[in-house]
Amino acid sequence: MPKFSIRPLAITQELLSWYKRFQRELPWRKTKDPYKIWISEIMLQQTQVETVKPYYGRFLKKFPTVKKLANAPLDEVLKVWEGLGYYARARHLHQAAQGILSEHQGKIPCNRAELLRLPGIGRYTVGAILSIAYGQDEPALDGNLQRVLCRLFNIDKDPKLGVTQKKLWQLARDLLPLGQAGLFNQALMDLGATICIPGEPRCLICPLMHLCEARRVGRQSLLPVKSIKRSLPHYDVAVGIVHKSGKILITRRPEKGLLWGLWEFPGGKRKIKESLKVCVKREIKEEVGIEIEVEAPLVIVRHAYSHFRVTLHAFHCRFVKGRARALGCSDWAWIDLSEIDQYAFPSANHKILAALQKAIPKSASG
Repeated sequence: MPKFSIRPLAITQELLSWYKRFQRELPWRKTKDPYKIWISEIMLQQTQVETVKPYYGRFLKKFPTVKKLANAPLDEVLKVWEGLGYYARARHLHQAAQGILSEHQGKIPCNRAELLRLPGIGRYTVGAILSIAYGQDEPALDGNLQRVLCRLFNIDKDPKLGVTQKKLWQLARDLLPLGQAGLFNQALMDLGATICIPGEPRCLICPLMHLCEARRVGRQSLLPVKSIKRSLPHYDVAVGIVHKSGKILITRRPEKGLLWGLWEFPGGKRKIKESLKVCVKREIKEEVGIEIEVEAPLVIVRHAYSHFRVTLHAFHCRFVKGRARALGCSDWAWIDLSEIDQYAFPSANHKILAALQKAIPKSASG
């Protein structure tokens, strides 16, 4: 890699000049409000811009201030977030808002250490908030920006490694033009999103093509170095649509587990050599303490999470006896199908719900 000391000024000048002409029109770029910028940055984690746009508008309409968010019930927050995925982000937003209200008088901290103490806020989010909202000279380095820097400086080490992370963060800081960190960070974001994309970058229209080391040696498509992906484990899950006097049973996932706080149709993982119908009866007994009779299958849903895959087998079930209790869940409810929109469900359950609504029209569920 060539000496870095002669390059920062050329890189920053070229990039900022390009950004001035070609920056994306995004709703969160029309404000310097740290609350709105914080919301956008959390939503954009592992989620595409076009997906985030409508959620961003709806979320701010429902929770326009830290106080509104902090005082809202978690169920309400999760319902507005429903479908955006990675629900821990919504729970952390809610928890952080409560901390900001109680400890910072409802104002987003402008201090690195105080921001890092808030749930769900890491090094990148801190850099984005401080540079964009508060004009501080802080780098903001996410996966897209790491890709840009790995190519720009021909870094052939896995960016997830600690030593590589340290180098990339130092490069990001050294590149910052004083007083323009927010603009520079957003310019890098746009470059990574529109030109220096995964796979085959669009080098011929890149403002930094003549400064890029990976391009010079023909390695731009090989970088960044990718970690070896492990195959994802798969689980068969059986769930029951339990009917009782025109109502159906839903349960709330237990706290601290995956997707906690969301509602679902009760069920769980099938044991080795266990039939799906036996699995449904066992899981519902363990989860809410009632006995059911498994009837016709409803739908099969395949869904992938970040660390595993599941196949959901949903069955219509008939309530037999017992009193529902929160044994393996945090709450339960017998509801009319017409009330289902009041509850936030994981994406996989949405597919079951769609099949259920097709099989049992709302007008016939009361």
